[in-house]
Amino acid sequence: MTSRTLAVLTALGILTAGASTVDAQTATLTFDRAAYVTCREAHILPPDQRVALTVFLAEHAARHRGVTIPDGERGAQLAHLVRGGCTLSPDAYLFTVIDRAVAVEASRLPKR
Repeated sequence: MTSRTLAVLTALGILTAGASTVDAQTATLTFDRAAYVTCREAHILPPDQRVALTVFLAEHAARHRGVTIPDGERGAQLAHLVRGGCTLSPDAYLFTVIDRAVAVEASRLPKR
């Protein structure tokens, strides 16, 4: 694992076993940490942390593009685009893949 991955894992609370309670509570996920996680590194995460990271990045991309990420069919379509992008390019940054998927679907997504 890279130091970037360790930082994100710590921020998500995965590696807090040796940390004090105060350290665990102050370790929060920031965009600066999350933006540089690759698809391959995200795939290593447990499913609930991977979903939390993906939702965090998708909401950030959607805010930037002036849209919202809906539940249901349109949200599933975005998830399929992200999955396909990460399958084709596992060393790509997860945020880049998500942002491009949101950009492609922006005309079909509800506006903010």
